[in-house]
Amino acid sequence: MKKKAIEKIPYLTLKKLSRKKDVEYIGVTALVEVAGETMLMLEVYRNAKGCKETPRARVMVGQKDFGTFFPESREWSRGKITKNTWSNYGLIWREEDERISKTTAVLIAENVLTSEEDLERIQKFTQGHAYVYDKREWWEYIDRFQQYILRIEYRDRSEKRWKRRQQTLNDRGNNTPELPEKKILDYADNNIFHQKHLLIYKKRGARASVACTKCGGVTDARWKTGQSYESQFERIIEEPRQGSRGKCPMCGAFGVYTAQGKVQSFRRETSYLLLGQKYKETGVVFRYVEVEKEWQLELFAGEKGPEMYGACEQLSVVEIARAYFEPGKKTQMDFHKYDCFDGKDFWDNCNLSGLSNIVIHPARVMKETYDNLRGTFLQYSAIKEYQEAAGDLSFNPVDYMERYIQTPQIEMLVKMKLIGVVKMLVKCHYGIVKDVDAKRPDEFLGIRKERVKQLIRNQGDTKLLEVMQMEKRMDEHWTEEQVEALTEIGIRSDQLTLATQYMTVQQILNRVKKYARCEYGTGCSHAMARLKQIARTYFDYLEMRQSLGYDLNNTVYQQPRDLTAAHTKMVTESSRKEANKRLAEVKTRFSDIRKQYRKLRNRYFWEDENLLIRPARSAEEIVMEGRILHHCVGGDGYLGKHNRGETYILMVRQQADPEIPYITVEIDAKRDSIIQWYGAHDKKPDEKNMQRWLNTYIAKLKCGALAAGMTEEQTAGDQVLLAAI
Repeated sequence: MKKKAIEKIPYLTLKKLSRKKDVEYIGVTALVEVAGETMLMLEVYRNAKGCKETPRARVMVGQKDFGTFFPESREWSRGKITKNTWSNYGLIWREEDERISKTTAVLIAENVLTSEEDLERIQKFTQGHAYVYDKREWWEYIDRFQQYILRIEYRDRSEKRWKRRQQTLNDRGNNTPELPEKKILDYADNNIFHQKHLLIYKKRGARASVACTKCGGVTDARWKTGQSYESQFERIIEEPRQGSRGKCPMCGAFGVYTAQGKVQSFRRETSYLLLGQKYKETGVVFRYVEVEKEWQLELFAGEKGPEMYGACEQLSVVEIARAYFEPGKKTQMDFHKYDCFDGKDFWDNCNLSGLSNIVIHPARVMKETYDNLRGTFLQYSAIKEYQEAAGDLSFNPVDYMERYIQTPQIEMLVKMKLIGVVKMLVKCHYGIVKDVDAKRPDEFLGIRKERVKQLIRNQGDTKLLEVMQMEKRMDEHWTEEQVEALTEIGIRSDQLTLATQYMTVQQILNRVKKYARCEYGTGCSHAMARLKQIARTYFDYLEMRQSLGYDLNNTVYQQPRDLTAAHTKMVTESSRKEANKRLAEVKTRFSDIRKQYRKLRNRYFWEDENLLIRPARSAEEIVMEGRILHHCVGGDGYLGKHNRGETYILMVRQQADPEIPYITVEIDAKRDSIIQWYGAHDKKPDEKNMQRWLNTYIAKLKCGALAAGMTEEQTAGDQVLLAAI
C-alpha cells in the first residue's frame, strides 16, 4: 500500500452535520486511484462543529490490501474496521475511552453514512465477497471484505511456506546418499538376529514333521526307533524339543526348534539401527532404520488338521527418520510418513503428534558410521571413543552430536575418560557445569585443578564430582581419601556446612565409621548401605539438636554413645506433644496389633548372619518407624490394614543394630507376597541385594521353611521392649 501517496490525497470533507442526537460519526466514501489501483476510501468525521474539515480516520481498502490512517496522530493501523473481542465490540475510529462494548442497535444509531450513494459504492466495491443481512450495519461490508483479503494473504503465505518446505525436503533427499540396504540387512542378520533359523516341528507319536525356514523343506521322519523290521530303514532324527537347538535334516543349518502351535502362520522380531553418512560437503546425516526378520510357515488343510508343506524367512528394512547436521545450522529432522488417502509414503519435516510421535531411541550404531564421519565437521566429536568407553552397544548419536555442537568441550572430556560427566551432558543435565565457556576441565566443572586426575581415575563419577564441587564452593582442601569417603556416605552440602561448624571433616568421617562399624572403600554393597544409613541418621540427629537450641560445641551432644537412642529421643522431643497424643491414639485404636504380635512372629520371623525380619510389635512402633525413616507407614491406612489382618508391616533390621530402623516391608496376609518395601526417605538401600534377600525370604515363607517358635531369651526381650513402648 502506497501510504505516502494516500496521505497526500485531499480530504473529502463533510458537507453538513446530522441533526440526530444519537449520531456521533458520519462516513463519506469515494473511489480513488492510487498508483494505478482503484481503492475504496472511507473517511469518518465526528458529528460536531469544527470537525467537518479533518476526518477522525481514513479507511483505505484495495483488492489485495487495506489500512487505516489517523490524521490527528499521523499513524497507520493494519487492524480491521471492527474491534470484536471477548470483552469489546466497537469500530476502529471510536476514541479509546469510548471503546466499551455496545449493542448493534446503538452502533447503528451512532454511525451513519452521508447518503445512499455511499452505501451503494461500498456494496459495489465489495460485491461477491461480503454479504450483510442488515444494510444499516454498512461497516460489515468492509469488515468482511478485509477478512477475505486476510484469508487470501494467509493462503498465499501458507503456499509459499509449503513450497519452501518442499524445496528444502527435495534438496535434502536429493543430496542424501542411497541407503545400503544389503549391508544393513547383513549386519542385522549377523549381529542382531545371529542368523537365527526356526525348525518348526509337529510330533505324531514316534514320528515328527520338521519344516526348516532356511531351506524351506519339510522332513517327515522318526525321532524314536521302532520295534518293527522295516523301521530300521527309516530316517531317524533327533527328538525335537521346544527352545532347543537342532540341525535341519535336509540342509544341515542349525536352528531353534519351535512347536507348530506356537508359530501359527508367522513369527517376527524387530530391532533398530543407526547409520551415519556424509551429507553434502562437510555435513552428516544419521539414518534411523527398522530391521525386521520374519519366519513364515506354509500350511494346507490336511485330513487331520493343518499340515506343513513349506517354510521361509525374510529380512526387511524401513527407514523411519533422518537427522541432518550442517555447519552453522540447526539440526533438521525428517520423518517417514504414510498417506492413507493416496496410499503412498512420503518424507516430512514435521513430526507426528500425540502417542504416534516418532522418537529416535537408543540403538546399535553401525561401524561404518565412524569411517563416514571423516572429512566432516563432526570428525573430531570423539563419538567412537565415547561409545567404546561407555561400553553401550546401543546409544543415541543424534543426542550426542547435538550436545557436542552446543558444548565442544565434550570432545576433551571423552578423551580424558570422564564418561560419567559426558553421559549427564548428553542427557542435558547441565547443572553439573560451572562455566560452559571454560576451556580447562577444572574451570568447566568448578573443581580444584588437583582433583582432575582423581576424577579421571573414577571415570567421571558424578557423585564424586558433586563432592569436589562442594569442596571448591566451601573453599576447603580435603585429601583424596576424604573426598571418596564423603562420596560414599552421600553427604549433602547443607549437612556438611552444619557439621563443619563444630568439627572437622575427618572427625565427621571417623564418627560415622565408628557408629556404622564399617570401613570406607571396601566395595561391599552391605557396608556402603550401612555407612549411608548411619550418616543420614547422624546428620538428621545434628540438625534436630541444633533446631532445639542445644549447643553442639558440647562433645556429649556431638558424640552420643547410642546414636539410635539419641536420634529417637530427638525425634520424640521435637514433636513431643503431638507425638504423645498420636501414640496414645493409635495404641487405643489399633490395640490388636500388639495382641497379634506373638502369633505373627512365629509365622514371619527369619534371620541370617546379617539381617533379620519380624512383624511390628505394636501400633506405636509402626508410627515411630515412619517418623524415624521419614515415610508414610505410620498412617491410619497401614495401621488399619495390619490391625484387621489384611496386610502386615514387617521390619527388617541389621543384626549389628537390631533396634535401629532399616527397611519397612508391607506383605499381603493372604498370598504371602511383598506389596512394597522402602528404607529411609522412601528409598531402597542396596536394592539389588535386598531384593534378592527378600525373594529368598518369601520362598522360604511359602514353603514353610522358616524357623518357627521363639526362644525364652527372645520372648523375655520382646516383653521388655513392649512394656517400654
